[in-house]
Amino acid sequence: MDSSNLEELKNLAEAAEYTVVHAIEQIRERDSSYQIGQGKAKELAKLVIDLNADKIIFENDLTSTQSYNIAKLTKVEAIDRFQLILEIFSKRASTREAHLQIKLANLHRQLPRAKESVRLARQGEQPGFRGLGRYEVEVHYEAIKRQMAHVRRKLERVREKRKIHRRHRLELGFSLVSLAGYTNSGKSTLFKALAEEPVPINRSLFTTLSTKTRAINLKKRKVLLTDTVGFIDHLPLALIESFHSTLEETMVSDVIILLLDANEPIHEIKRKLSVCLKTIKELDAGSVPIITALNKIDLLTQTELNKKTSQIKKEATNLIPISASKKINLDKLIKTVNNHLEPLIEATFIVPLSEETMALISRLFDQDNVIEVKYDKKTANLRVNGKAWVVNRIKSQIEKLNGKITEFSILEKEL
Repeated sequence: MDSSNLEELKNLAEAAEYTVVHAIEQIRERDSSYQIGQGKAKELAKLVIDLNADKIIFENDLTSTQSYNIAKLTKVEAIDRFQLILEIFSKRASTREAHLQIKLANLHRQLPRAKESVRLARQGEQPGFRGLGRYEVEVHYEAIKRQMAHVRRKLERVREKRKIHRRHRLELGFSLVSLAGYTNSGKSTLFKALAEEPVPINRSLFTTLSTKTRAINLKKRKVLLTDTVGFIDHLPLALIESFHSTLEETMVSDVIILLLDANEPIHEIKRKLSVCLKTIKELDAGSVPIITALNKIDLLTQTELNKKTSQIKKEATNLIPISASKKINLDKLIKTVNNHLEPLIEATFIVPLSEETMALISRLFDQDNVIEVKYDKKTANLRVNGKAWVVNRIKSQIEKLNGKITEFSILEKEL
């Protein structure tokens, strides 16, 4: 096992509120009975007694048989990385959607193991050790499939509501900017800095499980900023599939801001960058422009920063060093985001005053398209901005009210 994976497993355990009392590793072919070798398993059993441990956590996936054999030998429950991440998600879930996604991921996990679990139960092998619980003989493959279908239907209804909201936002002409990155890279801190509102921030992994979207001002334009669940190495496919409705906001983004933690060793930065790019590709978001924000630069010297940026600049597109907490270089980040979004059109219209005109102006204010409006006795002079198709829609509405366009320009990108 890579030492970084072992350290990450320790961080995950602490995020699940466990106290890690010892860590061991073994490099060998996987054992069908214990995952680790029989000798190592006996050593593990002794450590459990000596350290008075309550649980064993494995980095590698465990089969039902392996979990049972280890529990039987050590007299405590054995779980793997997937189960540990599910525990964290369960503790952090705050919405009905997140709870449904976790339930689906758990059922996904159980499905290929169902027959093996039933076989163990029918043999009368019901461990009953601390925290382990009893196998349910009546749980079988088809029952799990029916439960999965039921949860998927519920999630699909939530997904449809999300699509309706997204369609409404698109109709208003807003661009969507997504924050992505390895868990604990500072996404929530950057979200708070850009959205200028409080959000939960701590150093634990997976602080954010549910999508947060806010309308924010990026200089001359309003965009929708979205923060989603963080990525992690070896994130189980079942979790990606279960959280698809949350992660799909990344797929439909106009720009992705990908955060990296600059305060980590360079090999960790490279590893996490590779994991994030791979996950974005798996989400079918590989064609979305990516701006790489190297975060937490306030913790580095200029020499350290220069060395790290030079080592990742080939893989990290549009690399910008920032500090979300100290708000360093956020202006540069915002400028770069704006330059990757569809250009805005600014137009001025003159339209006769009427009840219909006042109603239209009111709607355009609600949609945040109005820059300025001036009235005289018979007409309104209206200056607006938006994407080309939004301005064309406004032009059509103005012309129906016997108005006309007087000025038209494309807002140039900042260099």
